[in-house]
Amino acid sequence: MQGPSGEGATPEAEAPEAEAPEAEAPEAEAPEAEAPVRGKTWIAGRHERAEEGAAVPSASAATAVTGDAEAARRRAQRRAERITAGATELEQRLVDLLRGGLAGAGQAGDALWEETAARMVDAQAPGLAARARELGSIPSSGPGWPVRLLEECALLHLLDQGWLRREELPDGLAATVRARVGLQATADGPPVRDDWLVLAQYDTADARLTTRRVWLYGPESDRTVLLLSYGAAGRAPELTLPVGLALDAEVSAYPGGAGRRRAALGRRFAPPRPARTRPGGLTTSQAAARYGDALRDDPWLDSVPVTLDRVVPVPDGDGWQLADADGDTALPLTRTAGSGSGLWRLVALAGGAPVTVFGECGHRGFTPLTAWPAGPGPAVPLC
Repeated sequence: MQGPSGEGATPEAEAPEAEAPEAEAPEAEAPEAEAPVRGKTWIAGRHERAEEGAAVPSASAATAVTGDAEAARRRAQRRAERITAGATELEQRLVDLLRGGLAGAGQAGDALWEETAARMVDAQAPGLAARARELGSIPSSGPGWPVRLLEECALLHLLDQGWLRREELPDGLAATVRARVGLQATADGPPVRDDWLVLAQYDTADARLTTRRVWLYGPESDRTVLLLSYGAAGRAPELTLPVGLALDAEVSAYPGGAGRRRAALGRRFAPPRPARTRPGGLTTSQAAARYGDALRDDPWLDSVPVTLDRVVPVPDGDGWQLADADGDTALPLTRTAGSGSGLWRLVALAGGAPVTVFGECGHRGFTPLTAWPAGPGPAVPLC
């Protein structure tokens, strides 16, 4: 590759400038027809030399490419070895926890798991670190925490074993395990152009990072995808797509199981505009079945995006649920959703009548994110 000063030019490329005075010799020294023939011969030879130079890469360039690939392979191997060591250590800590009894986890606080998470960060496994950190917060999460702690320990054990035996897994599940452990991948799926509807946008934050989640739905492709963007603690991420807009753009999927819907936003072909359509909806029983199907491909999946059609928010003891207007089934709302301001916006929008609600359906219940009235009207964000 040439630099600004022309480094890398071949001697043949410099030859025309050195030979130019000879080409302009007086015509008396050669017949009139000879000069064009000599010029054509010289030009043809130059083209042949240029083609040969382009077709055969230099030895140094080929060595550099091979060296870069080999260095990348060694880095990936070293990181895999560190993750394996971290997963093995984490397995031993889970064994120690269960041998000592779950009650001891409540007395120890979160210091033990913060230290474990730091060890997983050292092992370059941020996914394992995040799950280890979550274990420390469960004992203070309210009644029933031992059951939740045991469930999360089982899922973390399953992820550890998935990594340690990844060579035995199907390709899709192995890709999901790599993503869950924290290995970054590129959005290598083919670009899909659609008139994407912005279904929801919300932020979650901790002491280190602000994460923005944007859910999109493509009416033509019938796909729901998730865009993630990040900002430093206290700063909002740059990507902003207000709910209720439609975006003519391309998105490319990240690798992983069928339950992982993350994608990257590609080319945009027009500015966002108000959406004229709504996503199609499911019944509550169909939504629960969809989550169950997704768990086969990704056992660590907390929830799936679902649009519920013709549901009514109704109280259910100490919480709330979304009941089918035309059936006898319902989905409970998650504890956080059942106590937030978004719930009251949803109740006011419904007024006892069926509405369309988009949200996340998982093992903890349903989290409503956006709703549409029964009749004409714009989307109402609930988060």
